[in-house]
Amino acid sequence: METSDDPQIKVLLQPWASVCFSESTRLMAKAWFCDSSYILLLSDLNNMWYESANTEVIQQRSKELNKRLTAPAASILNCLHNLLSPLLEGKENSSVSFSCQLSSSTLILHVKSELLGLPFYWDFHCGAAPQEMISRHLLRPLMTMSVALHGQVQELASLLLQKDAEIEDYRESGATLSLERLKTEPFKEESFLRTFETETLPQACCLGDGRMFTSNLKSLYLAVTQQQARAACKRHRAESEDSGSLNHAASQDPTEEPVDLPEAEEQIETQLSSAQHVEEAVVQKAQVPVVKTKKKKVKGLFV
Repeated sequence: METSDDPQIKVLLQPWASVCFSESTRLMAKAWFCDSSYILLLSDLNNMWYESANTEVIQQRSKELNKRLTAPAASILNCLHNLLSPLLEGKENSSVSFSCQLSSSTLILHVKSELLGLPFYWDFHCGAAPQEMISRHLLRPLMTMSVALHGQVQELASLLLQKDAEIEDYRESGATLSLERLKTEPFKEESFLRTFETETLPQACCLGDGRMFTSNLKSLYLAVTQQQARAACKRHRAESEDSGSLNHAASQDPTEEPVDLPEAEEQIETQLSSAQHVEEAVVQKAQVPVVKTKKKKVKGLFV
């Protein structure tokens, strides 16, 4: 469980997970916990619900639901974190059960488990998320991911065409394959895209199987939101320098709180070290000219 005082960035950087609360209820979820509060987001791709609860709310709700149990808010938060984490990681936990009641405006997630050897009950009371939150956590990242993946496909297509030109140059020089099974047909982009639209795309559109976010897509989502968080830190710093204050406009996302911008930006810079170069490479369409390779002594697969 994290102890950061920057929930705005922390919850944004959590990847979505596809979770099943019952046979008929499968939702996308993300959550963030610290020692004094939590934020939970849930979506069925038609609606999004969220709850942000502080220490006071947590203690009051615990008293109402668990008459025999007295525990500090930090212990309750740690318990909730331990109960939800396996679910978000796709693991099963037979010691806890979940059920939910939902409508377009509200969602109540019921949790039954144990804490300190006593029965433990919890209800997450989620309300409808505002449009800004939906855009920040779903719309903008998914649009950016689409652009990035399209750029990646274009770059790979250019590399394949360049490889085909290199192989053809070797063949014209008299080189032959040592293993016939390694022979490939020249890459044809139009044929590839046609196959993708008729075979691959229909399978990807079947979201009901629970694979809305594969591990690779989770990594890409995280890389995109890291970029967005870093940009937000820089934008907030520029605004604070102009105004001489860290106070933002009143129309902020309900999960936003004042943050230490230099510290937050330093955290984002650290997290970007492994993902930044990937995003910079794929967001631009590659323009690699096909160049005839210089004839030289044949090595590798050709003899």
